[in-house]
Amino acid sequence: MPSDKKSSISLTRRRFLSATGAGAAALTLSGCVTVPSDAPPVPARPEPTGPAHYRAMYGAMVDGGFELPAIPIDKIDPRYLRQEVADPTGERPGTIVVDTSQHFLYLVRERGRALRYGVGLGRAGFEWAGRAEIARKQHWPKWFPPAEMIERQPELEKYAAVFDKKTGTWNGGMEGGLQNPLGARALYIYQDGKDTLYRVHGSPEWWTIGKSVSSGCVRMINQDVIDLYDRVPEGSPILVTGGGIRTV
Repeated sequence: MPSDKKSSISLTRRRFLSATGAGAAALTLSGCVTVPSDAPPVPARPEPTGPAHYRAMYGAMVDGGFELPAIPIDKIDPRYLRQEVADPTGERPGTIVVDTSQHFLYLVRERGRALRYGVGLGRAGFEWAGRAEIARKQHWPKWFPPAEMIERQPELEKYAAVFDKKTGTWNGGMEGGLQNPLGARALYIYQDGKDTLYRVHGSPEWWTIGKSVSSGCVRMINQDVIDLYDRVPEGSPILVTGGGIRTV
């Protein structure tokens, strides 16, 4: 992307947080989905591909005490499986680029290469575009259903956020686990120190990858979000765009 365009892109959001309401709003929209280490060295050559490689990549695994099931890769369009490609973004290495028009997430690498992951998107995933950073990351994050979801599904009331005035912290929420809508990892996106309410997160719903669903931010296969999480440190830049990236 030309440099003059980079400087002109600013993050847009239908609703921004006030300084006093940031915590509450962040918890409210962290329910934007339905209920359902050190970075490894960069290889000099593209990583191997093929059915056997993908079976190993998306096989069953134990993580954080949870047994993640194998992903039926034969039921997913191969272009949405993790693979190294020629970098189509022109961004500097270490940048995450989400192309919402193609349902791809790129992690830019050295030597003109990038890791490409398939993602699923919901309404929240199309509400803004621009530049920000990964301000924090979390293993097996808690999930707080928004009030409107609790109204539709009263059984979720037990997961509602509760603010403790004495400690200034939020309690409640669904603990991390295999059925948690945020999956195995969550990457929280901030701009200018403010939570954009936009997350890149895992999902147990592998069948939504490459698709637009009724709700959600940026969903990844759990095995993929674990891989991405381990490759990007906090403070990593992220660009979200609705198009203009040449697919490869």
